[in-house]
Amino acid sequence: MIRTLVVEDDPLIADAHRAYVERVPGFTPVGVVHQGGEALRFLAAHEVDLVLLDFYLPDMGGLEVCRVMRAQGHEADVVAVTSARDLHVVRAAVSQGVVLYLLKPFTFASFRDKLQRYADYHRHLAALRPAAAQHEIDQALAALRGTSAAGLPKGLSADTLGSVVETLRDVGGELSAAQVGAQMGISRVTARRYLEHLADQGLADRQPRYGGAGRPEHSYQWRPAGG
Repeated sequence: MIRTLVVEDDPLIADAHRAYVERVPGFTPVGVVHQGGEALRFLAAHEVDLVLLDFYLPDMGGLEVCRVMRAQGHEADVVAVTSARDLHVVRAAVSQGVVLYLLKPFTFASFRDKLQRYADYHRHLAALRPAAAQHEIDQALAALRGTSAAGLPKGLSADTLGSVVETLRDVGGELSAAQVGAQMGISRVTARRYLEHLADQGLADRQPRYGGAGRPEHSYQWRPAGG
């Protein structure tokens, strides 16, 4: 389980975020605090894998929390959960090692998507050898972002790719291009292009299906652990 600390100054919102964490498989909330100083004290006393960090806290800003965390040797990853939209804040967050950025207000589906991406990234890293190959690092970072680290091939849409990923994740098993196309309301050929892209990036498993006449059809399954 990914041990998650919620840092949010509004008690009602904090409780909602804790409830959201409980609804995402693979995550468990280990604490809820309302100030930056509380977060740092909690990290000093407990094992935490992920911090959901509001950037507007009453005692110190989220960026300062990140700086002190690293200075004190805390290695927990940070997801910014904030209404801060200024580009300089986003850049500063990235420089402080924030792995994902979730803007308020958001739906549970958006929250779940971010946590699922992080879980995929976390499992990819756990499966790597001490000396990782380039493609293995690329796969881990691609999982975090939900798409290929190298960008999308011409003609592919990020929105459609996200929907294909969500379809594979929700099913949790094997689907053919025809089945994905039917669920999404797109053609089998279009669905196959997106599925092949995910398979080529190491984000989905591709297996031949035999039994019919002619060329075998392939089935695809989301690969959260990097194979």
